[in-house]
Amino acid sequence: MGTKILAVAGKGGVGKTSVAANMVRLLTEAYPDKKILAIDADPAVGLSTALGIDVGTTIDDIRKEVIQTVEDGNSKAAVELLGEARYRIFDALVETDGFSFIAVGRPEAAGCYCKINSYLKEVIGILSDNFDYVVIDGEAGIEQINRRVMEKVTHLFLVTDSSKKGTQVIQTIKSVADELVMYEKAGAIANRIPSENGVVPDSIKNAMDTGEIPVLTYIPSDASLAEYDLKGENIFYLAADSSIVIGVKEAMIKMGILEK
Repeated sequence: MGTKILAVAGKGGVGKTSVAANMVRLLTEAYPDKKILAIDADPAVGLSTALGIDVGTTIDDIRKEVIQTVEDGNSKAAVELLGEARYRIFDALVETDGFSFIAVGRPEAAGCYCKINSYLKEVIGILSDNFDYVVIDGEAGIEQINRRVMEKVTHLFLVTDSSKKGTQVIQTIKSVADELVMYEKAGAIANRIPSENGVVPDSIKNAMDTGEIPVLTYIPSDASLAEYDLKGENIFYLAADSSIVIGVKEAMIKMGILEK
């Protein structure tokens, strides 16, 4: 089996990080013998908290060290550092029971992620071959898709809420991905959806326009998850019958990642 790369994308505020964290949890539970990697590719840096990880070195820390060496005038040392970068990436990996984790970090230049996105693309390529499953929590919007950061994704999960803007964003991401990303499967996860006694009404489902993107699951708003998010608690301790755990599992089964 080749590496399965699961990318989670969508607009901000739709619960992408919670979805990605639950994917990591479900993979570790289903495949304890497989090598699983979680990549926090969102500069907002939320996946580490959701997974209970303390981050030391980030990918951007390594990149900044190379840049600082150049700025100090030591180009020879910078070239040596750059050559070592691919090995140092493995030093930035955090090993835990069941999975490994690496964070992109947050660039100092506000609003400019061009260089780190380019570097992230290299990192994904370097690391992917060493794992059976890779889960990428992408930044909000289409930037990383547009820059082909995730061009080798196998499964693209597009997360939206019930808003018109949310569904429009995932359609835009899908459209861009069709041109620039070599993915095998794509589907939508409707998250944080208003419900009645835990059931999403057909009226809301019918009102949501995801275009040609199949909706894999409708996940009702989850009060227990909201509390976890508020407290910054590890998603692994969330009850197995929580709406998001059940919903993400359904989506992964439909995409052929998990078995029923």
